[in-house]
Amino acid sequence: MARIGIDLGGSKIEIAVLDDAGGERLRRRVATPAGDYAATVAAVASLVDAAERELGAKATVGVAMPGAISLATGLVKNANSTCLNGRPLQADLESALGREVRLANDANCFALSEAVDGAGRGAAVVFGVILGTGVGGGIVVDGRVLAGANAIAGEWGHNPLPAGEAEAHPPPRCWCGRQGCVESWLSGPALAADHARVAGERLEGPEIARRAAAGDAQCEATLARHEARLARALASVVNVVDPDVVVLGGGLSNLERLYRRVPALWGQGIFSDEVRTRLAPPVHGDAGGVRGAAWLWGGP
Repeated sequence: MARIGIDLGGSKIEIAVLDDAGGERLRRRVATPAGDYAATVAAVASLVDAAERELGAKATVGVAMPGAISLATGLVKNANSTCLNGRPLQADLESALGREVRLANDANCFALSEAVDGAGRGAAVVFGVILGTGVGGGIVVDGRVLAGANAIAGEWGHNPLPAGEAEAHPPPRCWCGRQGCVESWLSGPALAADHARVAGERLEGPEIARRAAAGDAQCEATLARHEARLARALASVVNVVDPDVVVLGGGLSNLERLYRRVPALWGQGIFSDEVRTRLAPPVHGDAGGVRGAAWLWGGP
C-alpha cells in the first residue's frame, strides 16, 4: 500500500508518496499559509486529495510537524510555527481527510527516515539532528521513534548549551523565553547572529563557510566557535543516549567540515575511553522529514 508523507514546515508544505520499497512515486510542495491555521489544514487536505487522484487509490497519511501533540490535551505544543500551538491539529486533519492520521515531530521523522534507509540503516540507536531555522532532535531505537512520557524525547534544542570557555557575550534569548538554549547558539540564524556580534558583519552560513575556506580569519573563527559548541552539545547527548550514529540534517548539515572537526572535539566531553559513535551527513537530505512521516506507518 502506498504511504503518503507530509512535511509541515514553517515556509513550505511538502508531500511525497512512497511505495513499499521506499521508492518515491511523486513529490509536490506548496507555500505554507503564513500564520493561518485553517488555511494550513486545508492546504494539507488539498495536497493529499490531489496525490490520491493522481495515484488512483487511497493511501496512509503521516505528518511531520513542528512541536508535538500534548498527551494531556491532544493539542499542539512547543511549535515554532506558533499558529499551530493550542490547536487540535490531529483531530482537524483526520476530520478533513476522513481517516486516521499519524503525526510526529519533524526531527523524529527525520531520524526515522535516516534510520530506516539512510545514514543510520542497520544501527540500533540513531539520534537525528536538525540544524536549520531551529534546532531539533529525534531518537530512533530498533527502528521505532522514541516519543517519551511527555512527547519531548530528543528535544535537546531547548536544553542549555553546556559550558565551555568563557563567552565574550551574554547568552542569546531563545524564542521559547529562556536564555542560552542550544537552539539559540546552533541554528542557522544563530550562526549568523554570532558572526554579527563578534565580527560586526551580517553574513549567512554558506557565505561564512565560503569566506572561511578562502582564508577569512573572522569567518574561520566563527565556524570554530560553532564547531566547539556543537561538539559540547552533542557530547551531552552521547553521554545520555549513547547512539550508534548521529545524523545531521537542516541547512547547516551541508558544512562538510563539521563531520571532521566535531568528532575531533566531542571526545573531551564524552564519558568513555573511546568514542564509537559516528557523525554522518544525511542520505535523503531535506526529504528526510517527508520520508520519515510516510514511514510512521511502517518501513520496508
